[in-house]
Amino acid sequence: MPPADRSRRDVLKAAVAAGSTAALAACLDLADDDPPRGDPSSKPARQHAWNDHVRTDEHGNVELPRHQTLLYLSLDRDGPPTEADRETVERAFSVLDEAYEWSSDGLLFSAAYSPAYFERFDAPLAGVDLPRPEPLSPFEDPVFDEQDALVHLASDRAVVALEAEHALTGGTDDANGVSVDATLTDALSVDSRRTGFVGSGLPAEHQDAAGIPDSEPVPEDAPLFMGFTAGFRENQASEDGVTLQSGPFAGGTTKVVANLRQRLEDWYGEQDYEERVMELFSPGHAADDLVEGVGNNLGANSRVDEYVGDLAGHAREYGRVGHAQKAARANRDKDGNVRVLRRHFESTDDVGSDRRVASLHFPSLQREVSTFEDVRAAMNGTDVAESSPAVRQRVNNGILEYVFVRRRGYFLVPPRESRSLPVPNP
Repeated sequence: MPPADRSRRDVLKAAVAAGSTAALAACLDLADDDPPRGDPSSKPARQHAWNDHVRTDEHGNVELPRHQTLLYLSLDRDGPPTEADRETVERAFSVLDEAYEWSSDGLLFSAAYSPAYFERFDAPLAGVDLPRPEPLSPFEDPVFDEQDALVHLASDRAVVALEAEHALTGGTDDANGVSVDATLTDALSVDSRRTGFVGSGLPAEHQDAAGIPDSEPVPEDAPLFMGFTAGFRENQASEDGVTLQSGPFAGGTTKVVANLRQRLEDWYGEQDYEERVMELFSPGHAADDLVEGVGNNLGANSRVDEYVGDLAGHAREYGRVGHAQKAARANRDKDGNVRVLRRHFESTDDVGSDRRVASLHFPSLQREVSTFEDVRAAMNGTDVAESSPAVRQRVNNGILEYVFVRRRGYFLVPPRESRSLPVPNP
């Protein structure tokens, strides 16, 4: 990338991370053109309907928007929201509907609500598997995100991600030419703001963060800090597959969002390329020489399903097993369909401090939260550790040695018609 282009991209990335009014002004100054305006009547009924509105690679794999922001919000009152609160929130979202096209070139966004939010009501939440979060392994102790609401903003344009956030939080009077006449912060307070990025070249540009060796080992074309691609189309659930099919929230989905700290000194310093392939995919991928570079040669399928039955044998023969290999055991239904749709992105957030650390925000969509919990239990690989003395609970057991869950929250993403402070049984 030419130095001028890299400098421009660095400014835009830094602006989204900073989130200030000055940062928004810098983004607006650098914008080459105006983003496409929205048509509220054309928005899909599903808030999580993103896949048909983003870029795809040559294999049809979805490429998530490059710039992402998570806003965790709490209602400014005890008890349930009022109808006035609900109308205010809907007007705030309607500004974004009009301001930006529903696409990665415009803006994709969703509003989701936690179990704690629904506990504000006397009536129980109807028709949705949405428990309060709990630890999912004996070796984690995360903080649980139990704020009322989570708003997720995503765009290929840094200026859109930042301007949309400011429109929701009172930082601007205008969003892409649309007057802002209501904000989320008229009814809710921002408890936590988190940002991130995904896409070829972006992790390499951020590898000066803590947790990554000074040797700058992240490949230039890697979309993630660990140096490999992910999100293969045939190894992802479809949007239909994660959509609630019945009940008052039919057309919605459940969302789990975890924040993980990455410590990659040993990943790059002690593991060679073949060992990294083994621990991320499976030992069979390395033995059969399936992966080249960051793994783009795999096309639309990681081929991990070919090695799911080899876990115990791989543990004994190679002294290690693969992350994807373990998780896939629980990530297929009886017909072989993938159950979880992952939309994770990298970050340098150290939530609660101003430090820059290698981290990961991991949103996943599924019909029932219990599906995510099943996949997480399989990823823990506790049973695999009994197959070989070389495999321990966090050593040679996929990528558990290098990632640490710091926060996790559970949410319901209702259909668009119920996106603004919904009641438990609309």
